[in-house]
Amino acid sequence: MKIAIIGCGNMGMAFARAFLKFDLVKKEDFLLVEKSEDRTEKLSSFQPGVITGVIGPQVGEYDLIILSVKPQDFLSVSASLREVITEKQVVLSIMAGITIEMIQKNLNHKPVIRAMPNTPAMLGMGITAYSASPEVEINQLRKIENLINATGRSVFLEDEEQLNAVTALSGSGPAYFFYVVKAMIDAGKQMGFEESVAALLVKQTMLGSYHLINTADKSLDDLIKAVASKGGTTEAALRQFEDGGLDETLKAGIIAAQVRSSELSKG
Repeated sequence: MKIAIIGCGNMGMAFARAFLKFDLVKKEDFLLVEKSEDRTEKLSSFQPGVITGVIGPQVGEYDLIILSVKPQDFLSVSASLREVITEKQVVLSIMAGITIEMIQKNLNHKPVIRAMPNTPAMLGMGITAYSASPEVEINQLRKIENLINATGRSVFLEDEEQLNAVTALSGSGPAYFFYVVKAMIDAGKQMGFEESVAALLVKQTMLGSYHLINTADKSLDDLIKAVASKGGTTEAALRQFEDGGLDETLKAGIIAAQVRSSELSKG
């Protein structure tokens, strides 16, 4: 499969590197379209087939077009892409909030897949949810699903509207996780630890806790209870979290992200 990637930021290149790692695409079968001159220079070390700063006729020679530009740049990009896209090509969008209908309308093109990955895709440990227009053939969908799975795991959603919730939950999710980790490290520093020691304690705790979630035959509530003995230190911390409304604040933040994603999808 020959792939054109329009917008070669972190996520676009995460996809490209994953495809190469698993020998799903050859380097010479890539076209990287990037308007930033600084980024174009960095792409040269990647040694792909073709690097260009403009959307030209050669884009029409590729089987799959991956749109990984910022959502606010889509309208300007679509004006150029509409002139060169061909009927047999499939468009895979990883732009937050831009609906399949919007893409179809602006490109005058029907076979569109909309996906929402997250940044752990850069390590091959991401989760991507995706939806497809009816015009995407089943064999095309399977091939693209295999490509997406190279970045981690994936889930197909028949209801495209759920992608706004995916954006809020897993798409933005790494930032929430980093936020909590940072707060814990800062607390460790406040208690007198060097930052490196506090970071080691917190990061290894997070890693071990993740594996407990995946392997222990217990609910999250049971796992919490196993740590929080009555009248102990953990209970004191959890009570402070509850008094401060931490759980409700986190949920409200995630809902706010969903609302923003819905706003973007409405233009």
